Amino acid sequence: MIQKFPKLFLVLLAIVFVLNLVQGFFTELIYDEVYYWYYAQDMAWGYFDHPPMVALLVKISSFFFNDELGVRFMGSVLSAGTYMLLWLLVDDPRKKDYIIHFFLLVFSFTLMNAYGFLTLPDTPLLFFTALFLWLYKCFLKNPSTLTTVLLGLVMAALMYSKYHAVLVILFVFLSNVKLIANKKAWMAVILALVCYIPHFIWLYQNDFAPITFHLYERPNQAYSFGGFTLGYFLNLIVIIGLLFYWVYASLFRFKATDTFSKALLYLVYGILIFFFISSFNRRVQAQWAIVISIPLVVMAFNYLMDNSKSRKWMYRLGIISVLLLFYARAWLIYQPLFPKIYETHGNEEWVDDLHEKAKDFPVVFENSYRRSPMYEFHTGIPTFSLNNYMYRKNQYSIDGSEERVRGKKVVYITQYRKSGDLQYIDQDSTVFYGIFIDDFQSYRRLKCIVNKTETGSGYDLKVYNPYPFDILLENLKYTISYSNPYKQVKEMLPQKVTSLYPESAYLKSKDTAHYKFELPLPKKIDNPTYFRIGISENGLPPGLNGTPIKIQE
Repeated sequence: MIQKFPKLFLVLLAIVFVLNLVQGFFTELIYDEVYYWYYAQDMAWGYFDHPPMVALLVKISSFFFNDELGVRFMGSVLSAGTYMLLWLLVDDPRKKDYIIHFFLLVFSFTLMNAYGFLTLPDTPLLFFTALFLWLYKCFLKNPSTLTTVLLGLVMAALMYSKYHAVLVILFVFLSNVKLIANKKAWMAVILALVCYIPHFIWLYQNDFAPITFHLYERPNQAYSFGGFTLGYFLNLIVIIGLLFYWVYASLFRFKATDTFSKALLYLVYGILIFFFISSFNRRVQAQWAIVISIPLVVMAFNYLMDNSKSRKWMYRLGIISVLLLFYARAWLIYQPLFPKIYETHGNEEWVDDLHEKAKDFPVVFENSYRRSPMYEFHTGIPTFSLNNYMYRKNQYSIDGSEERVRGKKVVYITQYRKSGDLQYIDQDSTVFYGIFIDDFQSYRRLKCIVNKTETGSGYDLKVYNPYPFDILLENLKYTISYSNPYKQVKEMLPQKVTSLYPESAYLKSKDTAHYKFELPLPKKIDNPTYFRIGISENGLPPGLNGTPIKIQE
């Protein structure tokens, strides 16, 4: 394969790769990256928000480097691989005359540029999308056993990268429905499903937490045309950058001449239409449609080679785009270059400030799956995110991190107190206060299961204890949080529950307590849509022990 790459291509690729490594070394981690670094500290077949591929990349990176590159190294490797695969996806022999144009084009794609040094789930998603399309192209020409096996493995890798990857596979299939009668295509699908079984098992063992979160709990805002649908179209520009006009022009002019080019068209339009429809239900984040970048690069590069006038404009704007992106990259490292603070600025400062005041005690952050791993990454001190009724569940809700701080003297950090034993100021100027707790005990994994009684207006409540120890029931207080149609909490009230077995003083390990209760009348919200039951243990803010339940009218 190496002979297919001209020398100039390899030289420019090496320059981009080294640039990404240097950028990754000098740029502080963003919050999502440290969250995925936290994933990698306990390798599993799945995590609350995403499949495990991003954690695997971080884990492999940690074998080669420490600090930031210990998170980002493999992301830069896959980015270089994506450049190579994009080159292979273009068949036109004229491409050797436009190598510089190719690099200007790809480097100008804003988010693809960023994923050259940031390690996020979209980093492997881009690489495996490009690899999947290249293997599919090979499969169409020669459906050998080796190509079939590789195609199956890559489909599994796609799904291990991000759940949105199913759209890539689906729209490529829809472009060629004859595959349904192709035995080798079925072999690839079966192999992919077999490889994905460990994640299916993990999903079952964890109550399908990612699926519930993404499909049920994430749409939590009222529809806004400007913020949702118009915002989606603006994101489609942000994905591409300055060359968006010519890139989308190449899409509109692109004609399918064979089965593979038809797959490229179906993939782009399928993704665009799917998320356009989704924009009427939820805010579509820019990176959700990132996979269109792969076929769009192929289309735009072909368009560039066929149109001399457009080629000149794309070349000129490509240079401007590269210069602007270089400036943006420099700003990510050195904040004074632009009057805005981003996630890569100031994290080490607030961590050092808090560490100096908290000493080496474990730190419990209230409602922050972002600050918790950031602090642990820079200090090596165990942390925990205590999520309450005003927040949402995350990886800290389902893993064993709670046990790392149980029974220890901790510093409890919150932005909702007005005073404390210590304070620090975040990089965005938010003031946080901390208090010392000598014997920290939380039971965030207690599970509340609510069912409507068959008669009357009351509810049955079952509280399951998953812990390997018994819990004193008198230390548990119950609450009800009321929320609007978008699951935004508007009111929290104490909840009285009546035990069906009052003689029990403890909720034994792996056992269930049974209660009944009536909903209290809300005072601040009229006609709430959902309620959620929570448990306040040892005076801590109520947790997310139940699921949002729609109130029957």
